[in-house]
Amino acid sequence: MGIEAMEDRHWLGDTAPEEFRKQLHELADWIADFRENIEKLRVAPDDKPGAIRAQLPAQAPEEGEPFKEILSDVDRLIVPGMVHWSHPMFLGYFGWTATAPGILGEIISAPLNVNAMTWRTCPAATELETVVIDWLRKWVGLPDKFGGVVYDTASVGIMHALAVAREEAAPSTRKLGLINRGLPRFRIYTSHEAHSAAEKAAITLGIGEENVVRVSNDNEFRMDVKLLAQSIAHDRQQGFQPMAVVATVGTTSTASVDPVPEIAKICQEEKMWLHVDAAYGGGFAMLPEYKWISKGWEMADSIVINPHKTVFVPLDFSVLYVRDADRLRRVFTLVPEVLRGDTIEGEKNYMDYGIQLGRRFRALKAWVIWRSLGRAGIVSRLREQVRMTNLLASWINADDRFELAAPVSMGVVCFRFVCANENKLDRLNSEIVEQINASGRAYLTQTKLRGRTVMRIGLGNVLTTEEHLRKAWQLIGERADAV
Repeated sequence: MGIEAMEDRHWLGDTAPEEFRKQLHELADWIADFRENIEKLRVAPDDKPGAIRAQLPAQAPEEGEPFKEILSDVDRLIVPGMVHWSHPMFLGYFGWTATAPGILGEIISAPLNVNAMTWRTCPAATELETVVIDWLRKWVGLPDKFGGVVYDTASVGIMHALAVAREEAAPSTRKLGLINRGLPRFRIYTSHEAHSAAEKAAITLGIGEENVVRVSNDNEFRMDVKLLAQSIAHDRQQGFQPMAVVATVGTTSTASVDPVPEIAKICQEEKMWLHVDAAYGGGFAMLPEYKWISKGWEMADSIVINPHKTVFVPLDFSVLYVRDADRLRRVFTLVPEVLRGDTIEGEKNYMDYGIQLGRRFRALKAWVIWRSLGRAGIVSRLREQVRMTNLLASWINADDRFELAAPVSMGVVCFRFVCANENKLDRLNSEIVEQINASGRAYLTQTKLRGRTVMRIGLGNVLTTEEHLRKAWQLIGERADAV
C-alpha cells in the first residue's frame, strides 16, 4: 500500500511546469483572438432557457480532463451562450468595458491568490489598496477626511454605510441588536429613480423594506427637496425616526443627479446620515466640465463610486468612502483568535471595515489599468463617451419618429418612439428593444419614466466607436419602421 502511494504521488501535485507554460501561451492566444474577433459574435444568444445546461454533463467528471478539451468547450458552449458585455454593440446598462490593461491586471492577480484581510497577511495588498483609494479620492476632489475601502459592488457599500448610520442613530445596536429595546422605526429616504440597493440594505439591516421612503422627482428626474423635507416632517409627527438619505449622482434609468447640496443641508439640520450613491456618476467628476456633480460631497457622511462603471476597472471594484473611516471600523472590527497574531496595533487591516474576512486583491487590477491609461487617458475616454452621447441625442432630435424622454446625462440617453397611436406606444417601444436584442446585432435596455416605456442606451465601452453607434441607430430606425 505504501509503495503504491509513493508511485502515485506525482498525480497529487499541480500541472507540470512545462505543460502549464504551454497552456498559458495557448490561453494568451485565445484571449487575444477573442478580443480581436468579438465584433463577429452575436451580442446576446438566442437560446431558450435550459439549452446550455442540456449540453453539459449532469455529473462532474471522475477523472481530470485535458485543458485543451476544456478550452474547446468554452468556445463551443460558453461563448455562444453569453451576453457579451464587452461587445462594441452592447449598449445596455452603463456600457462598461474590459480593456486590455484590465485583462492583464486580472491575469496578474490570479496566480498571486492572496487574502487581503490584514496587513500581515499581505502587506502589498493592504498598502496598494490604500494608495489606489487615495488616487481616486484626489481625482474626484474628495477631501482627505474621507477614508475608503474596496468592496465588490455599490450595493454592498451602501449596506455598510447604512449600518454605521444605524449604529449612530441607535448606539449599541452592534452589540444588542434592535429587538426589545423600545426603539422607534427608522426611515431611509431616497428618490423614485434611485437604485434598489437602499431596500436591499434595509432588509439586511433589520430596518425593513417598507421603511425606505421613495421621494418623488422633479421634471429632470432629480429628488424633489421640498417633498423630502415634507416627508421627514410627516414621519417625525407619526413617531418614526428619520435616519438617512440616499442621494444619487447618476441614477440607474436616466443618470440624473440629485441636488446634493440642498439635501445635505436638510440632513445637517435633521441630524441624519447622508449617503451619496455616485456609483455611476462619480467617475465623471474627474472632468473639469463635470466638476459640478461633486458639489456637496464634502458634507456627506459616505460616498460610493464604482470604478468598474466609469473608471475602466473590470468588474468587480467599488469604493466606499466614509468621512472619518473609523466610524466604519468601530461597527465592524472583530478579531478572531486565529488572527490575533496577524493583527498588530497601528497596522491597517481592511477586514475591520466590513463583513468580509476573506478579501480579493482587487487593488492590483486598478493599479495596473490606472497606470496604463493615466488620468489624462481616463479623462479623454470619458469625454469621448459624452461626445457620442450628445451625438446620439442630436440624431434623435432630428428624427420626428423619436423624442428624448429625459435630459441627456453623462453617457446615458433615454428616448421614445412616438410615431404611433398613444395606446400602442409602450408595447411598440418594448418590442423595438426586444427585437433588436433577439437579433444578436446589438443590445439595448428599456425602462419606465413617468409610467411610460422608453428605450435606453448607455455608452462606456472603449471598443464602441461612432461607427458602431451609427449602426445601432440605423437598426433602431429599421425596427421602428417594421413595428
